[in-house]
Amino acid sequence: MTHLTRRTMLRGLGVSMALPWFESLSAWGDETASTVDSNEPPLRLGVLFSGNGYHRDEWWAKGTGTDMELGKVLEPLSDFRERLLFIRGLYNEEALKGNIHSSQTGNLLSGAPIASGGEIRSGTSFDQVIAQHIGHRTKVPSLVLGCEKANPSVHKNYSMLYSSHISWSSPTTPTPLEVYPALAFDRLFKDDVSQGDKSVLDAILADASDLRRSIGKTDQQKLDEYLNSVREVEQRIERADKRGELQGWRPEKGSDPFQQKKPTLTSAAPQGSDPFSGLRPPDGIPQNIGEHMQLMSDILVLAFQTDATRICTLKLNNDHSSLRFSNLGIDYMIHHLLSHQESTDWLTVNQFFVQQLAYIAGKLDAIQEGERTALDNSVLMLCSSMLTGSHNANQLPVVILGGAGGQLQTGRTLDYLEAPNRKMCSLYLSLMDKFGVSLDSFGDSTERLAEV
Repeated sequence: MTHLTRRTMLRGLGVSMALPWFESLSAWGDETASTVDSNEPPLRLGVLFSGNGYHRDEWWAKGTGTDMELGKVLEPLSDFRERLLFIRGLYNEEALKGNIHSSQTGNLLSGAPIASGGEIRSGTSFDQVIAQHIGHRTKVPSLVLGCEKANPSVHKNYSMLYSSHISWSSPTTPTPLEVYPALAFDRLFKDDVSQGDKSVLDAILADASDLRRSIGKTDQQKLDEYLNSVREVEQRIERADKRGELQGWRPEKGSDPFQQKKPTLTSAAPQGSDPFSGLRPPDGIPQNIGEHMQLMSDILVLAFQTDATRICTLKLNNDHSSLRFSNLGIDYMIHHLLSHQESTDWLTVNQFFVQQLAYIAGKLDAIQEGERTALDNSVLMLCSSMLTGSHNANQLPVVILGGAGGQLQTGRTLDYLEAPNRKMCSLYLSLMDKFGVSLDSFGDSTERLAEV
């Protein structure tokens, strides 16, 4: 088993599952490098987005390390102050031209000019630039998840697809967004998604048993934890369906899905995905937004832990969002309208979104990879397309967790509001460097962001 590399998978009928990092095996080798059996864990990028900005008075941080003080919005990140980079003052100049949600969101990760008049034209986002360079090393080049369906309408002369997508594979192509947890789960593990209702772990059980006999006791425990994580998410999806808590179109079990009428893009079928791609588990959406977000967060963690992908974008909601939050006892107003008031309820919703980042960070930090954790080997960025619900895009909220494999100095607050270079695209140039993607320019920037 010592010849194992990162390309090695646990396999079964219609299923392939990459190995986690093991001390006793060189399971993370880069096939493009001269030393194929290098045992360095990979670097991952996770971008989280929540629309409509944050509470005007409570998005702030000051100080360093354990002495860092956080505004109330960021309080869920208190345990990660030493792993946190708070960045103030960055902006996208092009986003100031339309001054509405669509024109401020569609270029958030690219800094590109936005076409109006219902035309779709933005720019390739930096997450997809990285995916185009390193995505061939993993089963899924990039995973783009969402918790609110895309809106194809037009608002004030701009397509609402801009408000619905932050990840763009090309200037005219938003990256397909997966809002259905079951389909996202299957994409990570299934090769032939028409294999029926068999659990992915049942399919690879024999292969996993063979592997377990060939690794040390510490790695055996790691393998068990890894497989239990996969099983736990799979079972939560199945339990939600049995409780009748999933909503959305899906073909009837035992029938030929191709004999049924295929839904249009305006129906409940997931845009950008094939609604006939599998019958297990059902492709519904949890009605409880808290459960939906946690499932998607767990899928992001599994994607990184299994090295199924190293690039994941999680759009928690749309800009101009219509989500309601009955799980928080706040169901009297949709997210977009709530963002126009600086109320206690608005603060509660803000903290709920930040809690998703804290949840992901905590799960990654529990995964040991040699002397570091998976969080240490990741870059997690939370951002929005405006600072507050009043469409203030003169500066954008940005917070980063994780050490980028030792390349990021965290536990700091950085203020660029009065700096000569405060372009978001300068931050993206700096982050792309850490993934080995070195460009002379990106978007509207030709220089890296100082101190990142």
